[in-house]
This record gives sequence, structure tokens and C-alpha cells, in this order.
Amino acid sequence: MHIRQLSICLLPFAFAATHLSAQVRAVPDRQQWYLTAGESTYVVGVDEQKMVESLYWGPALTPNTLLPAAHSARERASFDGPVNTTPLEYPGWGAGLHLEPSLKIDSPNGDRTLVLQYESAKADADHLEIVLKDASQPLRVHLHYQVFPEGVLARWSTVENIGTKAFHIEQAASGTLNLPANTDYTLSRLTGMWAGEYQLHTDALPFGAQQIESRRGSTGHQANPWFSIGREAKTTETAGPVWFGELGWSGSWRLDVERTPLNLVRITAGYNPFDFGYNLAPGKSLDTPHLYTGYTNAGNGEASRILHRFQLAHILPMGPDPKPRPIIFNSWEATEFHVSEEGQVALAEKAAKIGVERFVMDDGWFGKRKDDHAGLGDWYVDKDKFPNGLKPLIDRVHGLGMSFGLWVEPEMVNPNSDLYRKHPDWAMHFPDRQRTEQRNQLLLNLAKPEVKAYVLDWLDKLVSENDIAFLKWDYNRNWSEAGWDGAPAGADEKQIYIAYVQNLYDILEKLRAKHPKLEIESCSGGGGRVDLGILRYTDEVWPSDNTDAFDRLSIQDGFSHAYTPQVMVAWVTDVPNSLNRRTVPLQYRFLVAMQGALGIGNDLNKFSDADMALATKLTALYKDVRTTVQHGNLYRLQTPPSNATQVQYVSRDGGQAVLLAYLHSQQLGLAQPRVQLQGLDPNATYKLQPLDAAKFRGELTATGAQLMGQGLDLHLTGDFDSTAVVLTRQ
Repeated sequence: MHIRQLSICLLPFAFAATHLSAQVRAVPDRQQWYLTAGESTYVVGVDEQKMVESLYWGPALTPNTLLPAAHSARERASFDGPVNTTPLEYPGWGAGLHLEPSLKIDSPNGDRTLVLQYESAKADADHLEIVLKDASQPLRVHLHYQVFPEGVLARWSTVENIGTKAFHIEQAASGTLNLPANTDYTLSRLTGMWAGEYQLHTDALPFGAQQIESRRGSTGHQANPWFSIGREAKTTETAGPVWFGELGWSGSWRLDVERTPLNLVRITAGYNPFDFGYNLAPGKSLDTPHLYTGYTNAGNGEASRILHRFQLAHILPMGPDPKPRPIIFNSWEATEFHVSEEGQVALAEKAAKIGVERFVMDDGWFGKRKDDHAGLGDWYVDKDKFPNGLKPLIDRVHGLGMSFGLWVEPEMVNPNSDLYRKHPDWAMHFPDRQRTEQRNQLLLNLAKPEVKAYVLDWLDKLVSENDIAFLKWDYNRNWSEAGWDGAPAGADEKQIYIAYVQNLYDILEKLRAKHPKLEIESCSGGGGRVDLGILRYTDEVWPSDNTDAFDRLSIQDGFSHAYTPQVMVAWVTDVPNSLNRRTVPLQYRFLVAMQGALGIGNDLNKFSDADMALATKLTALYKDVRTTVQHGNLYRLQTPPSNATQVQYVSRDGGQAVLLAYLHSQQLGLAQPRVQLQGLDPNATYKLQPLDAAKFRGELTATGAQLMGQGLDLHLTGDFDSTAVVLTRQ
């Protein structure tokens, strides 16, 4: 898992500072390293105890800055030894450490402690590697740092056994981050549940350890591996210090944010140590996930924009300049499992008329798949539904000017399937233990080489034999009975937590290498597996099974703090919404879905002529602004749970801006406040094109200064009203 090199990462984002850089500067006589990423600097150094310390993380330092030499903290009391009060970069559990360690290991002689001391370092333009060695045991840890001009520092570690006997790893983190002592830190996190993901919570950081984690074998709906730390009354959406980061791992993970009694703050992130174990054989090594971090003094909005730019340039598989996502139609809500060639063609013909660019057939096309009780694992076309295979449908879709996509769930198996009856041992399980079914299915154990080979083989065959441009890759349950029947000799069965995910990544990588035009969506009953690990191999993600437009405002708002709109698939669906029975206007549903990668999931057979006309108008609008929405700078002007919500996007070159505005309900007959835009050129003149003339008040030309100062006057009324305004720089 290598990050793209610096030479391909520079992108001309609107009004981005031209001096942004990524540089590692070594100061050998002080044993210090200055890592500049965009407008921030991170500094590490070696103290007199040969321990590597964090010396600084904040606004960019000038090129000639030299910080004082690193020094180990003095013993404050016998209960607060130096190892607990020194800001160590990668503390092992040992020497009296009582805070969260980065690494905990059982040595062959029974020693369970570590003292990791500086051994060597090497640096190039954008990468630093510091090597630590335990003071007693034959164990090395390589600390990796890579800087990016967008303002991101990536950290990961490699644990290496240089001895002749195996070590047993109980806990392994990517690294530890340290913030200076302060009493007013706030912690932001994204929590949720199925159909209610990405709810943003910001609270004062209390004393003690705050754990954000998933023990589920995958990223999870309940928490996302992202964090943000600000300063109370200082950090806002538009100003103030923000330290932020997210973990690139699609398995069980943990973030520990710890405020000590001395008001020091430490963040440790990596593999979740719950039920974790890894036998490290002689001569072998283990890499930890990448932890992507950054700092800005321009508030939460800029922290998001830094992550968005970085993800587009360095994470997504089609980067550094991925094509904007096409408008898709997905058949699930129209047909569910009741798919047929005739029914899908009828939907495709209507989808093409309103401007859809990709037609996706969802569940129900394979095996004996009549409902969710059977068929998973039997990935052959159902001849009763498609007597001539998929080709006639695909040909018709292509003839309508659309590409074709298909739903799959490769990691699952129904007990009622030919595959399970033939290979029950392929399901994840413990011997003599009941296998817990969820959604009538079990997990295939991808850690097994034969399972991995089977999954890759049928996926390759499916894509090779059919002209498929896109796979919606679903994953509809969490782990249970995480056993590895037949684990390799010498392995700890708990290594399944790593081996499974590594094999998943390898399948995706090999599939894409053989089919370079294939695009993939990561779906897990909504947002159950969204992270910067899976996004290195997939082009988009499904944030939530909840498609209610009003609920989606808060889901998408939270999502935007951690991930670029480019990857956020959002559907327009029928009303009353199936989850909460809410009915909102079609335009409102479209404009909410236009915050990301627009999709349509309506039963188009029920569309009136007026619905078809409005949908055609709005898909045309989206095509005009799509690149700005997906690649531009996002500004959250007014966020949920506000009665009025507005989001704005500014293109990379500043030539176009888009305002999307929503009103939940008018109260007391009051007009809404003016909308003050952001991110425009104050000296430029803009032409304004409102979607609805009746909902716009004011002149159709204005300066950037006027639009950001005086603002726009919109006339939204009633319940669930919405509109859009497109601005073009003259």
C-alpha cells in the first residue's frame, strides 16, 4: 500500500496559496526533522535518553527556524515518571508507561516490555524514516512520515523481528500524536447507526481516555475513523486552530484520544487491540495502517477542504485527477429482487430520457435469488430471469447511451446456497460453535487463500464475459465467530483481522489491474465500510441506506467533514420515504442528492410527465455544475440542525460557484436571513443564474465582495422548499 509520489499531486485549486509545499528538512547536529505539509509544520527530535519526541505541530515555520533540543521530561512524582509526561512519538509499553502505548509485545523470553530508542534515520524530499530499536530485544520499529502539499502528513510504522524466535504482538498503532498542554480542547467525532450515519458531535475534551473504535471486523456504522480537535471559543467553521486526522483501514480499528491530568493530549491510532494477536516470525515484519493527519488555523471548513484535495490527488484509484462521477440509475427501489430483462429495459429507457449516464441493476439477478434467504455465493446468471444471459440487457443499455453496472456481494454466503453446501468450512466460524446468521447470511473467510482465489476468479469471469463498467460491491453484516479454521502453521488465528482485510484489498487491486476501466462502489448497508483504506481501491461509497432527503442533510454534512463529495453517492428516491414515511418535493430531493455523486433510485414507471420534465431539467443542471461540486472547494454556510441549510462550492479555478439552499419550514411568516457566500474573488464580478426566478431577489450581476458581505436574498417559503444559484465569474 504505497502513497502516490509528490510529482503527481499538484492541483490548481481556486485561491489556494501558491507557496504550498511538502518538504522534509533534517538538522543532523540537533537530531531534529522539520516536516512541512502545506501551511503546517510537524517537528520531531531525539532527546538525551535516545527517545524520539514530538516537538511541534502547528502553523508552518520559516525555513530557517530551529527549535530547542528535545529533552526528556523530569520526574514530576513517583506516580508520573518521565515516560508518561514526555511527548513520545511511538511509546512501547515499558519503563513505567501507564498511558496508551503504540506497541505492546510479548518477547520469546517472557519479557512483555519495550524501550524503543533511536537507532538511525534517513530522509528525502517528502519522506522520513526513523528507526527505533528496543534496548534489550532484537526488535526494530520503522517510523514512516510522508508529507503532501495539500497539508497532510501520513504516518505509519513497520515492526520488524530481527531475532531468531517469534514475537507476539498484542497491540500495534500507526503512531502517537501529541498536543501541547491546554485546558480548552474540543473533540469532534462522527458517530451513528444503520440509516443514521455520520452524525457530527463536538464536545469539550474531558480528562481521561476517549476511545473511538470499531470491533466489528470492518469500519462500522457506529463510528468512523476520523477525528478533529479544536479550541473552545476559538475554533469555528471559518477560523481557529484544528488538528485532524483519519485512519486508512477497513477492518477493526481504534483511536484513543487521551487528556492527561497535566492537560497534555495524546492521540494513538491503529489496529484495534480487542481480540487482536499477531505472531511475528523471525525475519518478518508487520506494517500498520496509514494515519493521515493535518493542521490548519482556518477552521473546520478548511480542514475538510484539505482532506478533500488530498483524497482526490492521492487516495482515489483514478487520481490524481479522477473523472467526475456519472449520474446513475439504480433499480433496487423500483424492483427489489424482482428483476427481469423486460422490466430492467423499461426502466433503462426512462432513465436515458432524463439524462442518466449509467444504469445499475441491483440484487436478484443471480443464482436462486428470489429474496435475501438464498443464493449468495452462487454467482451465475439466473436463466429464468435472463434466459439469454446479461448481454441483451447490456446491449440495450449501451444502445441508449449509458454504461452498465451490477450489484454484487462477494464476501457473503447464504447457508441456502450451492457454495455453502459444498464448502461450509469457507464461512468464518469457530469449531463446535453455532454460526450466527445476520440477514440470513454468513461471512466468507477471505483470510483463506482458497476463498480469496474463488472470489477473485468469479469476479474476473463476470467482468470478462460481460461489458460491465461498474460494480456496486455490498457488504451487509458485521463479523461474528471470527475464527480461522485452517490458519497457517505458526500464525495466531487472531491474525484474521489483518489477513482478511489485506486479501480484500488484494482482490480489489488485482481485479482493477486486469480491468483498468472498471469502477467500484464500496457499500455496506450504507456507511458501514467507508475509510481511506477502501477508498484506495474504490471510486465511491454509499454513505447510508437512508435516502430521505431531510435526514440526508445531516448525514451528508457529517460525511463532508471527512470525505470529498466526489465519493458521496446520493440518490433521489420515491416518497413517502420507506424509512420514515416523510414526503418532500421532487426538487428538494434532487438538490439534496446533488451535494455529491447524483443517483436516481425512483420507480420511473410511476413518474408523471411533469416529474420527467423536472428530473430532466435538474440532471441537466447537475451536469453543468458537477465538476465544481465534486472537485471544488466546499463551504458549509449553514448546517443542520438549522432550519435553513446552505452549502456552496467553488471550482478549482474560481470560475464557477454553486449555491444549494434548503428550508425545512417557514415560521411566523418570517423571511430567511441573507445568505453570505464564501470563497469568491472579492474583486471579480459574477453573473448569477437562479434555478427559480421567483425564489431569487436581487441583481443578476454582483461583485464577490458584495456577495460575501451583503449576501444573497432568497425567497424560500412553506415546508421543504429549495433552490439553487449558479455563479459565473465574468
